[in-house]
Amino acid sequence: MSDDYESAVPGGRLIDPREGDRGVADDVKLPYLRPKDSATLILIDRTEKVPKVLLGRRHSRHKFVPGKFVFPGGRVESSDRRMPVAQPLHPRDTERLTRQVKNPSAARAAGFALAAIRETYEETGLMLGTRTGTPVNAPSDPWGAFAEAGILPNLGAVHFVARAITPTNRPRRFDSRFFAAEISAIAQRVEGFVGPEAELVELVWLPITEASKLDMPRITTIVLEDLRDRIATGMSHDQSVPFYHVVNKRSVRDVL
Repeated sequence: MSDDYESAVPGGRLIDPREGDRGVADDVKLPYLRPKDSATLILIDRTEKVPKVLLGRRHSRHKFVPGKFVFPGGRVESSDRRMPVAQPLHPRDTERLTRQVKNPSAARAAGFALAAIRETYEETGLMLGTRTGTPVNAPSDPWGAFAEAGILPNLGAVHFVARAITPTNRPRRFDSRFFAAEISAIAQRVEGFVGPEAELVELVWLPITEASKLDMPRITTIVLEDLRDRIATGMSHDQSVPFYHVVNKRSVRDVL
C-alpha cells in the first residue's frame, strides 16, 4: 500500500505520522514493525496576537525526515516514567493516554509526557519545569541535568493534544503522542544544543498560521491545524484529542 490512500482528514491531506518519505512501492512488502512509543512537544508563545510555535530543522544527514522542520521529540525511554514531577498530568489527559494501549497505567501516561520534555531538552536546551530549591532525585542522564539545575518537570503545564501511528509497510513506525505547553513552562535555557552538527540545525518561532508553509512531515501539518483550532476554542483539557491511525487499510481520525 502506498501513501495514495484516502485521507480521513478534510482536504485530502495524507496521514503519515512523523514520516517525510512516501513509504515504499506497492509491490515491495516490508516485515511488520511494531510502532515504537514516541513523544513530541509543541511549545506555544502567545505574547502576540497570533500564537507562535517552535519548530526545528533536522540535519540533512539524518536518515529520518532529513532537512525537514519538526517539533522536538523522540522515543520514550523506560527511565522517563521514573522521573519525579512537580505536578502530575491533568486527570483527563492521564485517562486519554491510557486508552488503547497495552498495560495502561498512570505511570506510563506520565512517561509519555516526560519523554516529550526530556527530548525537548536534548534537542533544544530548553528545560520545562519548576525550580524546587531542593535536591532532585533523578534517573540517569539527561535527567541528571534537571537534578543539577534543581528543576522538576511540571506535567500540570502540559496538554495532550494528538496521537498518531505510522501506517504499516514503512521502514520506521512510531506511536506518537503530541503534547503542547506555553513558553511560561520553560524554567531554564541552555545554549549549545542547536547547530550545524546537531540533530536540529536551527530553531524557528513562527505564527501558527504560517508554520505549515515550511517543509515538514504531513502529520506535523495536520496536528498544527488541530492545535490552531484547539487554541481558538480555549485550549481546555476537556477538549477531545484526535487519534490518527489506519484501520482495515483506511486512514481514520478517531477521538480519545
